[in-house]
Amino acid sequence: MKTNFILFFCLHLSVILFSQTQIQGTILDENDRPLMGATVILSNYGGATTDEKGHFKFLDIANGTYTITVSYIGYTSQSKKQVVFNEDNIVVDFFLNANTEALQAVEIIGRRATTYKNELSFGATKTATLIKDTPQAISYVTKEVMEDRQAFRVNDVVKNISGINQFSYYNDFTIRGFRSQQELINGLRVIGLFGPQILTSNLERVEVIKGPASAVFGNSSPGGTMNRVTKKPLAEERKAITFTTGSFNTQRATLDFTGPLDKKGTLLYRLNIGFEDSNDFRDIQEFNSLMIAPSISFLPSDRTQLNFDLVLTSFDGKLDRGQPIFGASAGTDLNSTPISFAIGAANDYHETQVAYSTLSLNHKFTDNFSFNASYMRYAFKEDLFEHRTSNRFAVDGAGNEIPTLMGMRISAREQERINDNVSTYFLYEGKTGQLTHKLLAGYDYIQSVRPVGGGGIFTSSGAIYRTVDGGLANYDPEEANRFLLDDNGNPVPNIPHFNLQDPTYLLGFPSDYILGRNELAAQKFFTNGLYIQDQIKFKKLQVLIGLRQEWYTDKLNFEQADEQEVRQSAFLPRFGFVYSLNQSTNVYATYTESFQPQNPVDITGNINNTFDPQLGTMFEVGAKSTFFNDRLAVNLAAYEIKNQNILYEDQTTGLLVQRGAEEAKGIEVDVNGKIGRNFNISANYAYNVATITNSDDITEIGRRKENAPLNSGGFFANYKFDQGFFRDLNINLGSNFVSSRNTFEKDLVLPEYMVWDAGLAYKINKVKIALTFNNIFNKTHWVGGYSYVRLFPGAPRNYLLSVGYTF
Repeated sequence: MKTNFILFFCLHLSVILFSQTQIQGTILDENDRPLMGATVILSNYGGATTDEKGHFKFLDIANGTYTITVSYIGYTSQSKKQVVFNEDNIVVDFFLNANTEALQAVEIIGRRATTYKNELSFGATKTATLIKDTPQAISYVTKEVMEDRQAFRVNDVVKNISGINQFSYYNDFTIRGFRSQQELINGLRVIGLFGPQILTSNLERVEVIKGPASAVFGNSSPGGTMNRVTKKPLAEERKAITFTTGSFNTQRATLDFTGPLDKKGTLLYRLNIGFEDSNDFRDIQEFNSLMIAPSISFLPSDRTQLNFDLVLTSFDGKLDRGQPIFGASAGTDLNSTPISFAIGAANDYHETQVAYSTLSLNHKFTDNFSFNASYMRYAFKEDLFEHRTSNRFAVDGAGNEIPTLMGMRISAREQERINDNVSTYFLYEGKTGQLTHKLLAGYDYIQSVRPVGGGGIFTSSGAIYRTVDGGLANYDPEEANRFLLDDNGNPVPNIPHFNLQDPTYLLGFPSDYILGRNELAAQKFFTNGLYIQDQIKFKKLQVLIGLRQEWYTDKLNFEQADEQEVRQSAFLPRFGFVYSLNQSTNVYATYTESFQPQNPVDITGNINNTFDPQLGTMFEVGAKSTFFNDRLAVNLAAYEIKNQNILYEDQTTGLLVQRGAEEAKGIEVDVNGKIGRNFNISANYAYNVATITNSDDITEIGRRKENAPLNSGGFFANYKFDQGFFRDLNINLGSNFVSSRNTFEKDLVLPEYMVWDAGLAYKINKVKIALTFNNIFNKTHWVGGYSYVRLFPGAPRNYLLSVGYTF
């Protein structure tokens, strides 16, 4: 008996001393998505990496006390202590939060989250700042919204951003009532985006910095600035291919590959390719575009990060100048011509090539002091030949307008533009007493050049009738004998009129017409900016102070004997305050100014030569909150924007005078994120009163600005079934409404509209099939317009069907 007791005691003691335990767990991000490739270190044992499900496991762990440390690029590391004593299996899970301090100033590592909600932005402050902590409205659309909507062009997604609507078919928008054609890519200024719509295949998100951004970027629109953030490499393998077909003979394909190139994860890559070959609901229009966008990130250490982007895009199509309607008088029916109606010739073309490369560096000298630099070269080439409206209707022999015949002209040009953009700054993070600081000081240089060699052919928009002496002139019925007349006694046009009742699309060649030729003069402007900014935090209060001095120079008559420099400058302050009411809600207030230089020709052509740049101011207050465990973000803003020094022509003297002013007041709401596990939503609403407050033409005072709706908004919602008969099925529904808008014609108003979209998607293993119906009720509507001869209708009912594969 004693022997048995001793054996039992020894056996039990050996179990206690030598018991082996298994430790396992799962690592998820804040959106409950597994983090593949995360590093897990178990003290006094070794390390492991997580699999595609975010899972890790350590076997044969002896009794004792251990520390488990988890790290992942772009996320805050976590550690947990674990005591092991005779357990068989221990489960330790981790939830990592994105580290907004890890990558300061330039976005080197791609955003891994796959939700409608975006938490931080570099655009408004040049530092990695939570949108909640930024004292200015920032609206955005993530790549997930674009994917679910099957939005292939930027114009397809602006409906998901409050206070912004299309002005035309081009990259031309109204933001808070002000027309904006100035855009950024990754926070760097570009040009040449006014033409064909840009593909979204390589975009991580589209964000709009509301109100003036001049204190950060120099000259900018008072209403807001669009920033396109490109996809960056990820530290995990992801590959996806999608093929799409649909209405208007649409054929599309996209490819998105990313991951590490070495075992240590110090060299990452991403390759995005987008292709589209389609027609349009608009007559004779076509869209053929190819984009190739490789990107590489090099992370040699935790202090140095380097990224290189290259984007090559080619476009071959036509430039759609819009829909003309009968006549040009009040009360003309917008439906007098079908929305498919476009003017042009069968052999018109518009070919563009865009190539830009970006090199970005972030280096930390110490934990608190870093240097940031970005350089982008952006080159745009254009070859255009088009038959377009002369913005006038034909006249008969008596000089009376013929409302069904459109006067025509030709435009043709070849040109190239090259942008160089340098942004450098130092960032210091430290404390003075109880205050914490993010102190930023930097210098920007932007240069834009149109080199010698551009040219064009043209016909005048006014002198469109042929004279008996072989020339052209504006028809005068009092001197009818000077003009060639047809059998009906009507003047003969240089270019045949376009018949709005019986359109024909013939071939047209320059040799058929009397044309003028010109050289597109070489151009150059450059701007220098010095700025300093401090983001100060004291307990629940954050203060942003920014100061910028901008020097803008135009080279008038560039590379000619009479070349001269036209200089404009501005001092641009910015002040903002953020106060945290609680963990989920911040309130803020801000004051900032805008700067837009005047056309140098207007300045030098003026007698007194004293025109100041356009200057604007904005006051804004708002609140930013999160709900449902930070999964849903709701942002509210109220603002007042004033813009002055707008040039107008004096009706008496014909000289330019500087006394124009405009104003916009309004409120906006943006909602993005998740309600529950499976319900994603993006919603917005804007109420905006944008008016002319001072003008040389007193009839304009108090009039609402062009293409500035009083009300606009919409939503897009997607629900995923994760159980039952409909498991893995996604359904989505969206709507967009815009109230009536003025145009440049005082008596032409575009009607309000509401458009509904819907879709289904089903995922079978790694294959996803998606079907989207746009404008399901076939609502006739106009997204923008200039005049009776330049209207931009929205697309009728159409569908897109895609098949995607991820691996």
